[in-house]
Amino acid sequence: MKKALLASILSLACIVANAAPIKIATIAPDGTAWMKEMRAAAEAVKTKTSDRVEIKFYPGGVMGDNATVLRKIKIGQLQGAAFTGGEAASITPDANVYSQPFQFRSEDEIDKVRAKVDAQLKTSFEKAGYVVPGMAGGGFAYLFSVNDIHDKDTLKAAKVWVPQGDRVAEIAFKAAGVTPIPLPIADVYTSLQTGLIDAAASTTAGAIAFQWHTKVKHMLDLPLMYVMGYLAIDKKAYDALSAEDRKVLDDEVGAAFARIEKGARTDNAQARTALQGQGVAITAQNADQRKTWDTIGADARKNLTGAGGISPELAAAVNKALDEARK
Repeated sequence: MKKALLASILSLACIVANAAPIKIATIAPDGTAWMKEMRAAAEAVKTKTSDRVEIKFYPGGVMGDNATVLRKIKIGQLQGAAFTGGEAASITPDANVYSQPFQFRSEDEIDKVRAKVDAQLKTSFEKAGYVVPGMAGGGFAYLFSVNDIHDKDTLKAAKVWVPQGDRVAEIAFKAAGVTPIPLPIADVYTSLQTGLIDAAASTTAGAIAFQWHTKVKHMLDLPLMYVMGYLAIDKKAYDALSAEDRKVLDDEVGAAFARIEKGARTDNAQARTALQGQGVAITAQNADQRKTWDTIGADARKNLTGAGGISPELAAAVNKALDEARK
């Protein structure tokens, strides 16, 4: 009887422990495709684990900036967040390995490289104390501006925003001779309105989602870098789940992020057309201009690898996979 009672108590304790929600912060505005898919995954996880695992999202940046979110994860107030690559670089600089400036030319290249390198990248997160059940490409970022930016000289004259703490973006623009202005992403719209900045990089769909397209007139038709999104969960909270429940979470969140990536590609294509329809001029680049940007990108990438940056091993794995893709 005592053994049976003890077993019941232990079983109940496990259920209670798993019943605590996994609280996830994100800057993604509510109602976006990202939030819809993440909420759908959360509902599926809850159902398939018989309510043992509940994922609760806090969208729109309501939990604070990146530093605040990481601090809340550390003290257990949050258990994870949906990060951009720049934000996730605070966890591991390797989060930016797919977002190096002017590295990729197409999404086909991205797909082939990620098929070989994603597992190694997830290991980098785990070494830093996080598990990444979901990662998705948001598309290529382009430079949007109030004034026409068509070459290196006109870029130097611009007041360019970079995400606060985004080392990749800062190094990329400094390689072009620009001193960028770091701000939280939530301040970009107002800063474009007041003139504190007059240029900002984003995916085409992102420019519309954040309403930046209403404050700019031009888009430089040149992919600056590839945008990645990660759902990272504190490893202690993840490991507290049973093996069965962890698999459900991995499967459902992974599937949701695959749908997010597929949807992002469609949304970006449609957004590009919509931007043109709303009067945003898209400035093309000729072959010589592209060579200039390629040189800037190569110089910037040298400063992103090594001490305090992307691990040489992971950077080499990406370069090797990219070379194979191009062959």
